[in-house]
Amino acid sequence: MRGLLASSIGVTCAAALALPLTSTAVAARPVSPAAVRPATGAEALGSTQSLPLAPLASRDRTLAPVAEEGLPRRDVRHFSLVGVIWDDPDTVLHGRVQVRTRAAGTDTWSPWQDLETHNDDAADPGTAERTSGRVHGATAPLWVGDSDGVEVRVRAEADRRTEDTARGSRTATTTGPLPTGLRLELVDPGESAPEPARQDGAAGAPQRAVAPGSAPHSAPDSAPRSVPRSAPTADPTEILAAMDASAANADLADLGATEIPALDRQQTEQELFALRAGELTGQQRVKPYIGPRPRIVTRRGWGADEGLRERTFVYTKKVKAAFVHHTASGNGYSCTQVASLIRGIYRYHVKSMGWRDIGYNFLVDKCGNIYEGRAGGVAKPVLGAHTLGFNSNSMGIAVLGSFGSKKPPAAATRAVAQLAAWKLGLHGANPKGKTYLKSGGGNLYPKGKKVRLNVISGHRDGFATECPGWQLYRKLGSTRTTAARLQGR
Repeated sequence: MRGLLASSIGVTCAAALALPLTSTAVAARPVSPAAVRPATGAEALGSTQSLPLAPLASRDRTLAPVAEEGLPRRDVRHFSLVGVIWDDPDTVLHGRVQVRTRAAGTDTWSPWQDLETHNDDAADPGTAERTSGRVHGATAPLWVGDSDGVEVRVRAEADRRTEDTARGSRTATTTGPLPTGLRLELVDPGESAPEPARQDGAAGAPQRAVAPGSAPHSAPDSAPRSVPRSAPTADPTEILAAMDASAANADLADLGATEIPALDRQQTEQELFALRAGELTGQQRVKPYIGPRPRIVTRRGWGADEGLRERTFVYTKKVKAAFVHHTASGNGYSCTQVASLIRGIYRYHVKSMGWRDIGYNFLVDKCGNIYEGRAGGVAKPVLGAHTLGFNSNSMGIAVLGSFGSKKPPAAATRAVAQLAAWKLGLHGANPKGKTYLKSGGGNLYPKGKKVRLNVISGHRDGFATECPGWQLYRKLGSTRTTAARLQGR
C-alpha cells in the first residue's frame, strides 16, 4: 500500500511540476527585455551559441607580432550572457578578453567590456567532476542583457624581459600562445512566465509549508517575481530530476515550492532539533547557536532546467566553512532580472564549462535575495565546485556582481551574514572562529596539507585569485561579526 501511495503521489507531483503556474494577480513591475521576447518550443528553456574564434591581425605594429584571436562584428540570435572557453581547463589565459554587444532590436553598440580571464571556481583536482573529460577552461561570464549582435577580441599578454648580452642589456618582448580551442559562448537563459501574486503569512504562524509564490513578511520588496515556463512537452527524465531537486528540500518546504520561507529564531531551533536530533551535543540541545533561517528562492523559483545537470547529488561530510565569492559577471543587472542571470550562469557552468551543475551552493543578489545553487538540498552538505582545492566540507556563497572597485550593497552583505549564520549553525560552526580544511590541491596549498582558515573566508584565502574582489573581501570581518550575533554568540 505504501508503494502504491508513493507512486500515486509521485505521478501527481510530477504532473504538478511539469505544468506551468498560472497567475490571477501580478504586481506591476519592470521586466527585462528578454522576459517579453516571444519564444517557442525548447528555446523557452534557453540555448547556447558556441562560435569558434579565428586569428586577427595585430593592431600594434610597434611591437613584435602579438597573438590575437577574435570574431568580427556580426548578427547572432538573442543572448544575454557571454563568455569565452578553451580546451584545457588547466591552461591559464594570459591576456585580455574584450567583447562589445548590440542591444536587441537596436543599432546601439556597447563600449568594449573586459571579461575576467582568471575564473578560478572549479571542482577539486582528481574528482570525477574535474576528470570527466568534458571540462573546459573559461573566463567568467558577463551579463550584457538582451542582445543580438557581438564582436570579440582576445589578445595575449606581451612579456617584456631585460636580457644581458656581451653587448650590454636589451629588452626583449615575447608573447606566450593563447590557449587552443578558443570559442565564444553566447547564452540565452530562456523565458519566464509570471508567478502567482505573493501573500504574506501571518506573523508567528507556522511556515513550514507555503504555497508556490507566497512569501513571509520579511521578504525584500525587490525580490524577482517570475518562475520558468515549462517546456511544451516535458521529458519524463527532466520531470523526475525536477522532483528530485524539490524533494531534497522536503524537510523545509512542500514539493514544487518556489521558495523556502524565513523562520523566526524559535522555529529555526525547532527545525534544527528535527534535522540534527541525533547529532547535537548536550550544550547544543540546551542553547543551539544558529541564526534564524532566511528566505531562500529554490531552483524551481529561479527556473532551473533540471534536464541540464547530472541527475545524482554528491555530498561531503559537513559544512565547516563558507567561502564568499563574486561572480565577476558585472553589476548591470536589475533584481527583476536575477532569475535569468542565474539561469545563464547555470547553463554556462554546465553546457559551456562542462560541470555537473552550477558551481556555487548559494547565490545572493544586490537586493539581498538568497537563491539555492547546486541541487541536493539547502540544509545538506552538498559538494560544490567553487573553491579549487577546498570544496570538501565547505559551501560557496556567490554575490552576483563584480566588486573589485565597486562596494557591495549593504543588503547583499547582510544576506550573506544571515545565510552563513543559519547554514553554519546547522553544522555547529562559529562564524567568528577558525577551522582546518585539507587541501585537495591548488596554487596556494599542496594536496593533503591541512590549512587553518576563517570559518567565513574569501575565495582568495584558499586560492590565489582576486575573487571575491577587494571591496567585498574587506567586508568579511563585519560579516563574521553579524553572523555570530545572529547565532546568539
